[in-house]
Amino acid sequence: MARSIARWVREVDATALDAHVVDKAKVCLLDLIGIAAQASDLPWARQAVEFAAAMGGHQATLIGSAERAGAEEAAFANATTAHGLVQEDMHTPSVSHIGVVVWPTLLALAEHQRSTGADLIAAAVAGYQVMGRLGHAVIDKDVARRFRPTGLFGATGAAAAGARLLRLSEGETTSAIALAANTAGGFNEWAHTGGDEMFFHPGFAARNAVTSVLLARAGARASESALDGRAGFYAAYGREPGATLELGGDWEILAVYHKPAPACNFAQTPAQAAAAVRHRNDLAPRDIEQVVVRSFPEAIAYPGCDHAGPYASALQAKMSIQLAVAAALVHGRLDETFYRSYDRDEAVASLARRVRLEGDAEFATGFPQRQGAEVIVSLKDGRSVRHRLAALEPLDAAGVRERTRAALSRLFDPARAQRVEREIDAILGCPDAARIARLLSRND
Repeated sequence: MARSIARWVREVDATALDAHVVDKAKVCLLDLIGIAAQASDLPWARQAVEFAAAMGGHQATLIGSAERAGAEEAAFANATTAHGLVQEDMHTPSVSHIGVVVWPTLLALAEHQRSTGADLIAAAVAGYQVMGRLGHAVIDKDVARRFRPTGLFGATGAAAAGARLLRLSEGETTSAIALAANTAGGFNEWAHTGGDEMFFHPGFAARNAVTSVLLARAGARASESALDGRAGFYAAYGREPGATLELGGDWEILAVYHKPAPACNFAQTPAQAAAAVRHRNDLAPRDIEQVVVRSFPEAIAYPGCDHAGPYASALQAKMSIQLAVAAALVHGRLDETFYRSYDRDEAVASLARRVRLEGDAEFATGFPQRQGAEVIVSLKDGRSVRHRLAALEPLDAAGVRERTRAALSRLFDPARAQRVEREIDAILGCPDAARIARLLSRND
């Protein structure tokens, strides 16, 4: 399977991609950069940057920092930073965040070895495809309950992308993919304790991807059957592999959506439904007796989502559907301002304790193509108000651009924000993809 993926990856050509696929890749890169810019002052981002800089090396940019680091550690720090808000792009069929691993890997490798913008786009689209299809084949409710999907196959997908960027041979690409498969990891215990390790899962995956690519280029050989062998990746997670990983058909990058709110994927639609209830009715928290949120089994069962408090950390708060719904009902919105002071908002915390999750058969059959939710608010005067959404309403491309512009303007200045956007829009003609990474340094 690793060799068949390698053969496919090496054939991806940016000039043969439909314009809407290329445009989506540009928006995904802008989103990754914008989220990283917003999160660069958070503790886990600062910790990752401090660690990366301390390891030495000057090959690659650390987003929002004047420091530099080696390619592996820059990939680690930038992926961790970009995961800092839990708001980066989301691929629902694989229950994973693809861009937060693929883009930091590629940006670090582009500074390690000169690569064109066209190769960056081709590599990214290939990485989204491999990671999305591998995750869809392996992940189900039982696996996702214990293991973090992004950590399990993030390194493999990003290594495939990195090998394409550096134009490794078929054998080298096969070894890079197989080596990365050996680094699969990430447990979901953080959701039960409020631990910070989830923030670092994409960082570990991106660093392992860079390491795997560079080891393979240096001549390291790995088992072609690392994915589908009797003691390989599929076997480790109780899956029967097919003859190969089907990579044709629709592009998985087009299935990725951009989160409106800085919270868990499964909290997005409930928060939107709750905000609609709030805006369409004259409600005050004291008027609410209880709230029922109707959703699908995958959302209710995902670690940390069905948790009414108390919350040991901002991460645990971001995972809770109850808290997201309560915040949207109280404030009419759900944004990072709330999560930075969630532990001081007693009105929201009190309401979250009165929110209950229930399954819904219609939403169950619609997942993962659609993520539906209904919020039913019972009032103390006996009335009931509700809002039902058949599907999530994602942030569109214009919204991503606006959000990224604002974040880069705050981190740097409006002129720098415009330069980054222009560079990405013209990426197919760019002779040196590392120019994008360098624009994200404090030293530029």
